[in-house]
Amino acid sequence: MTLAGAAVRRNKAASGKSQDVSGHRSALLLAWYDRHRRRLPWRALPGETSDPYRVWLSEIMLQQTTVKAVGPYFEKFTARWPTVAALGASSLDDVLRMWAGLGYYSRARNLHACAAAVLRDHAGVFPDTEEGLRALPGIGPYTAAAIAAIAFDRRTMPVDGNIERVVSRLFAVEDALPKAKPLIQDLAATLLGPSRAGDSAQALMDLGATICTPKKPACGLCPLNDNCAARERGDQETFPRKAPKKTGALRRGAAFVVTRGDELLVRTRPEKGLLGGMLEVPTSDWLAYQEDNAARAQAPELKVSRWHRKAGVVTHVFTHFPLELVVYVTSVPARTRAPQDMRWVPIATLKDEALPNVMRKVIAHGLSKNSSLPS
Repeated sequence: MTLAGAAVRRNKAASGKSQDVSGHRSALLLAWYDRHRRRLPWRALPGETSDPYRVWLSEIMLQQTTVKAVGPYFEKFTARWPTVAALGASSLDDVLRMWAGLGYYSRARNLHACAAAVLRDHAGVFPDTEEGLRALPGIGPYTAAAIAAIAFDRRTMPVDGNIERVVSRLFAVEDALPKAKPLIQDLAATLLGPSRAGDSAQALMDLGATICTPKKPACGLCPLNDNCAARERGDQETFPRKAPKKTGALRRGAAFVVTRGDELLVRTRPEKGLLGGMLEVPTSDWLAYQEDNAARAQAPELKVSRWHRKAGVVTHVFTHFPLELVVYVTSVPARTRAPQDMRWVPIATLKDEALPNVMRKVIAHGLSKNSSLPS
């Protein structure tokens, strides 16, 4: 036999061994999932077919949000809009009101736009391919892969944070995120079996959520522990490697809580940008190093005898920056008109309005009985 022939045989043998290991891992993973799968409101029961609408809705809601937080919102949405067609026929204002408190409000706008597109362009039926799904508003590569795998059993592997952690430990991926994402994606795909792609993906998600946790993973209960490179080294908690986070500069501003009897002055934020389309009390710009006087000068144009500055500040942390708001309060006579692009709403109905959490904090602080400082 020639040297070249021997090399070919060795490569084939190595390839076959790698496929055997991958097949063994996928079988172990599915066997574990069949015994320990989580019961989630959007997940089909064994033997049932997944509903693409429920899969899509849950995936959008779960972006940067915990399962515990999403559960009640998912139930509210599906009770109000049981199909994507019903959601697509609703108004954006209604969707934003229902979404209020869940955060990352661009998701709500994209959710409504996507549902409307499915209703308008696809007769209320989701496309069943990754390409078709990615053409819809608000659906990126991960969400398209998740819907394709879970709802349509397409042989693809969506990779979320749980799966990144499992795979990076299983293969001891040394590159830091986000650089490691393409490699982790390729390695995760090796854990797909010949069928049940959706179950393979959900098995890895469940494994990361319940066993291969960020701290103190329960390696003794993991179905893949015999083949885990990080476990063999004893440094599994150090994976995935992460590049240092860059924290944005503190931004400062002022918020103005104006009451007219039992009504509150509000306005709607621009559709595009942070908290787009949400309701807020009037505020100044939010800028780094902004002086209090500069923020105070941006108060709404009203005939006000005096603004009172509330003691303390309202703090909130967005994804890219922390925020501090000084809150000023005042009251105006009963017939006072709202300035341009603002309106009065009953304080009693605020719980049903599309108010982001930062504004709920501001209003609660402004309407509280604690002391105010004359301004």
